[in-house]
Amino acid sequence: MRAVFVSSPSPDDPLSVLEVGERPEPEVPDGWTTVQVRAVSLNHHDLFSLRGVGLPQERMPMVLGTDAAGLDEDGNEVVVHGVVASPGWTGDETLDPKRTLFSELYQGTMAERVAVPRRNLLPKPAELSFAEAACLPTAWLTAYRMLFVRSGLRPGQTVLVQGASGGVATALVVLGRAAGFRVWVTGRSEEKRAAALELGADRAFETGARLPERVDGVMETVGKATWGHSVKSLKPGGVIVTSGATTGFDPSAELNRVFFTQLSVVGSTMGTREELESLVQMCRVSGVRPVIDVELPLDQAREGFARMLEGRTAGKIVFTP
Repeated sequence: MRAVFVSSPSPDDPLSVLEVGERPEPEVPDGWTTVQVRAVSLNHHDLFSLRGVGLPQERMPMVLGTDAAGLDEDGNEVVVHGVVASPGWTGDETLDPKRTLFSELYQGTMAERVAVPRRNLLPKPAELSFAEAACLPTAWLTAYRMLFVRSGLRPGQTVLVQGASGGVATALVVLGRAAGFRVWVTGRSEEKRAAALELGADRAFETGARLPERVDGVMETVGKATWGHSVKSLKPGGVIVTSGATTGFDPSAELNRVFFTQLSVVGSTMGTREELESLVQMCRVSGVRPVIDVELPLDQAREGFARMLEGRTAGKIVFTP
């Protein structure tokens, strides 16, 4: 089957080790099934995998991809939940110390077919296209959990989203707007800021700009490049929810501001199957849809990876086998 995979990591030149070609058909353990993939979305996790972050050489070759939508063995339209819990785990699977995502321990979803646990399949509503549904299980679920589960914020409050053009950031703008938050964003270019305003952001600012007032919460996926600005932008008692650090994991902690103004720093990772069900339902009944920047055939995956690596994104990048 055709797939996008990596056989050897390259920390400094990830595109040089990106491969598109034939891979063996998936093995199906007990309790698992196969999905014929109709669409899969690209995430920063896939770039990290090419660099060898969280994916050692001994687990390669590894098919990339953490989420997908397609057809199950009976021809039903399904969405694939990307968090794989350990056998016997109950409760919030994001808290399972042995949890994993597709393309870490198990072959990923950027292929014509993928093996998944049966419990990881959700029905895809007819209102969502395969491409839209494929955007939900990683980036959009991450945004949903950040905003509605982990932040403690309420509609009507002001939320700052750092790095407006990424997949999680665009999801935060759309979901926040739909839920009644006042959403502010930062972006590196006038084009990215304008795109965020079109999605429903109330205000857009240059990266690092002084805000007209402090905000109730900051949604952080950028990390080192924006962390100081995030801390300075919060009201006393405000909250930062962080789910990633695409520019680096080691900013100055700004502990003086954290304790003096009693800020909360909350981590968030992916989401549960139940939260994905709620997100799918929210999209179905509200008309909210994932923002797709570009949809490419699987064989043109290199173009999509290059767009993400160079920051030429305005929403999700989707591949169709």
